[in-house]
Amino acid sequence: MPLAPVLLAEWIKIRTLRSLVGSLAGILVATAAFSALASADAGTDDPDPLFSVFLGVGFGQIAAIAFGTTALSSEFRGGALRLTLAAVPDRRRWFAAKATAIALPVLAVGLLTGVVTLLVGKAVLGALGPSWTEGLRGAVGCGLHLTLMALFATGLAAVLRSGVATLSILIPFLLIVSFVIGDLSAGVADYLPDRAGQVALHSTWEGSLGPWTGLAVAAVWTGAALFAGAWSIQRRDA
Repeated sequence: MPLAPVLLAEWIKIRTLRSLVGSLAGILVATAAFSALASADAGTDDPDPLFSVFLGVGFGQIAAIAFGTTALSSEFRGGALRLTLAAVPDRRRWFAAKATAIALPVLAVGLLTGVVTLLVGKAVLGALGPSWTEGLRGAVGCGLHLTLMALFATGLAAVLRSGVATLSILIPFLLIVSFVIGDLSAGVADYLPDRAGQVALHSTWEGSLGPWTGLAVAAVWTGAALFAGAWSIQRRDA
């Protein structure tokens, strides 16, 4: 079967599940709301106004992870994957279509989220906010980072074959472990996927990564997770 009808079928699955639509909405709402609060609380001497505008991405990425995890792990409930593979025997093609069907809406919502968050932040901060050049870089970085985190969760969910297990690992990691490692390490935490991807959301960064190299590091993590997920889907029984 060609890729296009497989992709269409996977998109239909996603848009008909209310929990997935809710996760997409949560990306926008959580990011914009928490970013607006951070912008309102920023002082006149804020050294990093761009990150104040996009601070809510740390919360929005949880919704993106939930979206990627749920979209993939739903295939392991009730024998759904066996039915899917009966229609699409080529497992690699199916997994590629599933990952694409997850990535495209998250990218669209992520870019919209970046633009909305930037406009809200600029309105709140006024002259104290980042420049439009920095802001647009942050908006694009926001969309790319959220997409990479959703796909990272997709790959991990394919390996673990459980949404609960995936979220039980990723959410505590993002909320606790990443910050603890960042406080204790000397730059090692900059190469973790969540922290590397957010370098693009900073006006200044003291680490060795830049905005685009940080996103590249996050992309390497995501590629590794998707490769492991594809290998697991290919090798293990449905």
